[in-house]
Amino acid sequence: MRRALRWVRLLPVVMALGVGVATAGGAGATAEHERPAEEDPLGYVVDLEELDDPATIAAGEELYRTGCVSCHGVGGVGAPNGPSIVDAGAASAHFYLTTGRMPHTGTRDDQASRKTPAYTAEQIEDLVAYVASLGNGPPIPEVDPGAGHLQEGGELYRANCAACHSAAGAGGALSFGQNAPSLEEATPVQVYEAMLIGPGQMPTIGTTFSEEEMNSIVAYVEHLQRLEDPGGLSLGRVGPIPEGFVAIVIGTGATTLAVFLIGRRVDEDDDDSDHAPARDQEELR
Repeated sequence: MRRALRWVRLLPVVMALGVGVATAGGAGATAEHERPAEEDPLGYVVDLEELDDPATIAAGEELYRTGCVSCHGVGGVGAPNGPSIVDAGAASAHFYLTTGRMPHTGTRDDQASRKTPAYTAEQIEDLVAYVASLGNGPPIPEVDPGAGHLQEGGELYRANCAACHSAAGAGGALSFGQNAPSLEEATPVQVYEAMLIGPGQMPTIGTTFSEEEMNSIVAYVEHLQRLEDPGGLSLGRVGPIPEGFVAIVIGTGATTLAVFLIGRRVDEDDDDSDHAPARDQEELR
């Protein structure tokens, strides 16, 4: 029985250790969401003043003929393997190239996913300049999250973006086997551009909101990327149902194990007590 009491006394220690591990995990998750200080915090990558330079456009045309013409055709008019990009504009070219979605490695019907860019910053600048010269598409926007309002951005995000990208920006499943990507790695410029061009199944909401409202959404996405997890492990911020399931499984499992160990010790002590009189009689003989 004394051994059983020892296990009961150890339970608070075990629970405290569990809380400490969870808190440490939460601190690690926070570190993953912190954005490092960079020279280009908005994610422009390119020099906007160079996009109208004829030499930059010419260099971009050479790159286009090498890596893009087979899908988008000569002059960006389109081909069986890819759509026309005549009026894609600098914003679209910049978004797809800086997120690594272009060049596309799958078929035309496959969703382009984020990956490491295939081109250097200088090459992206050249390609963006050339694509922008093909038509009258949207330019790369001037993004200023400080001009927006965080509260307004949260309201707009929850009303227009959370249904697909989730309330925490973790992404989610869409129809036809596609998905809304996580916003964890999206730069402010990419978030703004996505609202302008509507990549994939995303609608173009750039004409619906004002510049101030767009900057507010960008500011709120930045806020989501810097969220802390003081309660412990974030579990990918996939929502309360899976998070609660994990908590129930771990909590129930730990409680069951503790009860099993305590019960086992009690049984052993009872067995020792039952055999004690017999051992005493044998010693007396």
